[in-house]
Amino acid sequence: MIYVFTFMLVFFIALALFMNMHPVFGGRPSNEDTEGYNKLDNYVKGKFVFLAGKNNSPKPPQLPVSKAAGRTPKSPMPPVEIDWNKVKGEEDSLTWFGHSAFLLSLDGKKLFIDPMLGGIASPVTVVGPKRYSKHLLDMVEEMPPIDAVLLTHDHYDHLDYPSIQKLKGKTGHFFVPLGVGAHLIRWGVAKDKITELNWWEEYTFQGLTIALTPSRHFSGRGIFNRNSTLWGGWVILGKHSRFYTSGDGGYDAHFREIGEKYGPFDLALMEGGQYDRRWPWAHMFPEQSVQASIDVKGKRMMLIHWGAFTLARHGWTEPIERAAKEAKAKNVELIAPRIGETISLKGTDSFPGEAWWEL
Repeated sequence: MIYVFTFMLVFFIALALFMNMHPVFGGRPSNEDTEGYNKLDNYVKGKFVFLAGKNNSPKPPQLPVSKAAGRTPKSPMPPVEIDWNKVKGEEDSLTWFGHSAFLLSLDGKKLFIDPMLGGIASPVTVVGPKRYSKHLLDMVEEMPPIDAVLLTHDHYDHLDYPSIQKLKGKTGHFFVPLGVGAHLIRWGVAKDKITELNWWEEYTFQGLTIALTPSRHFSGRGIFNRNSTLWGGWVILGKHSRFYTSGDGGYDAHFREIGEKYGPFDLALMEGGQYDRRWPWAHMFPEQSVQASIDVKGKRMMLIHWGAFTLARHGWTEPIERAAKEAKAKNVELIAPRIGETISLKGTDSFPGEAWWEL
C-alpha cells in the first residue's frame, strides 16, 4: 500500500510541475485581480459562477439520445479554397474555419473570434481530439492584419497556444473574459494590448461596440484552475450590421435577456455541436440552439462548434442535420457555409441546396 501511495504522490507532484512549467497551460490571474473579482456577483468562493436570468430558467428537455455512428468523417476534410480577396474586402462578412473559429469583417475591421487553427484540441500533441483535416496555422500568413482577437473562454478547442503564437505579431488588440488575459501575458502578448470584460460590460473599439454576454458554461486549462477565469459570448455592433456569437454554454433564460438588450442581430452564431444528456447545462442540443437564436432575435442563424473536432459521442454530421430540421419547423433561416467559405452578413446566402457534409 505504501508503494501505491508513494507512486501516486510522485505522479501528482510531477503532473503539477509539468503543468506549472509548460506554457501551453497558460497563466493564473494575479492576487490583485482575484481581489477585484471578489467584489463581483458572479464570483463566489474563488470561482466564477453562472447567474440565472431574470426569467425562470427552463427545465432540461427530454431530448433523444445521440447516435454514436460516424463520429468522424470517412476522409480528411480540408477547407474549400479561400477567397482572400473577399476576406480582405470591405464588405461586412464572415469566414468560418470550422468549430467556433471565424474571421469577421465589420466596418472594414478584421476580428478573429476563437482562432483555434491547430491540429489537436489538447495541451499535448499525442493525446486529444484531432482536427478532421491538418492544422490551418499556415493560413495566418495569408490573412490581413487582425484588428482584434476575441476569445470566448480558455478551453483548448477555443484558446489555442500555437494559434496565438502565430497571430500575436499581426493582431492589434485582444478582448477576453476576466482572467483569460493571464494566459496571453504568459504567451508574450503585451498587457496593454489586452482588454478584459465581465458580463454585460461594453467597450468601444474603432467605432464598433463590443460587449461580453453571459453563457452557462465553465473554464479551466488544468485540473487545478477550474472556473478561475470567466467565459461568455460576444455582441459586436457596427454601423450597418449587428452580430452575436454565443460562445459555449447550455440553454437558459439569458438568451432572452441578450435579445432584449442588443437584438435584433443580422446573424447569430449559436453553439450546438458537442452535446450529451450528461452535460445539458454546458452545451446545447441543436434544437435548443435554434430556440436560442429565436430568443436573441437573430434574423439568420449559423450553427457552430461542429465540423472540426469530435468531442462528444454523436455523429459528426448530426448537429447540422438536427438543426436544419428544427430550423425548418420553426421557420428560422439557417445558413451552413462550407469551412473556409466567406459569407455576407447582409447578403442572400441561404441554406445550401445540397448537404456538403454528405458529399
